[in-house]
Amino acid sequence: MPDWRDRLLDLYRRDLFDAPAGDRLFNPYRDTDAHDGPDAPATRRANLVAALDAVARHGTPEVLVVAEAPGPWGCRFSGVPFTSERQLLDPAFPVDGTPSSAQFATSGEPMREMSGGIYWGAMLPHWGRFWTWNAVPLHPHKAGEPLTIRTPGVREVRRWHGLLAATVDALSPRAVVAVGRKAEGALQAVGAGPVYVRHPSQGGATLFREGIAEVWDRL
Repeated sequence: MPDWRDRLLDLYRRDLFDAPAGDRLFNPYRDTDAHDGPDAPATRRANLVAALDAVARHGTPEVLVVAEAPGPWGCRFSGVPFTSERQLLDPAFPVDGTPSSAQFATSGEPMREMSGGIYWGAMLPHWGRFWTWNAVPLHPHKAGEPLTIRTPGVREVRRWHGLLAATVDALSPRAVVAVGRKAEGALQAVGAGPVYVRHPSQGGATLFREGIAEVWDRL
């Protein structure tokens, strides 16, 4: 496997997989609650490794795409940024992963996320040329409401500057893309010089697609 893959996996194992969260953050790779199926954190860790391996088979990514944080219906259950359980089960999706939710365990119905579908609709044609990450790799939620989403605070974003900077360093990408303003601010803080694109949620799908297309056109 390429060196960048091993470096990122070492970083995730050292700094993320066992990281404590708190009452308003959820670490998908360590934490579990009533919304999770059996062995959910281990499943999500395995899914993230599978994503690394799937990209690494194509060499070294040219582009690093960084979003804000895991959402409550996507990475929170898949362990893969911008990815839902529904995508993991799609035979056309290049990552061979396993759902971790109690919903899937009890009903066979995977969790779905609109933003993930928009993201991969634009990105799949470029599979192998990019790696996707989150500025804050923990799921930020309202206290006592685990399946909500909130904007991470300044200290929460700053806490993960080290891992973000190390991710940029491991890849040395030709372009770094910030999906949303929080990701842009985090990348600027670590000196990554990001290109900003609109987040696909809340009516931003068209602007996201246009921004991403411009990134690829410039490479």
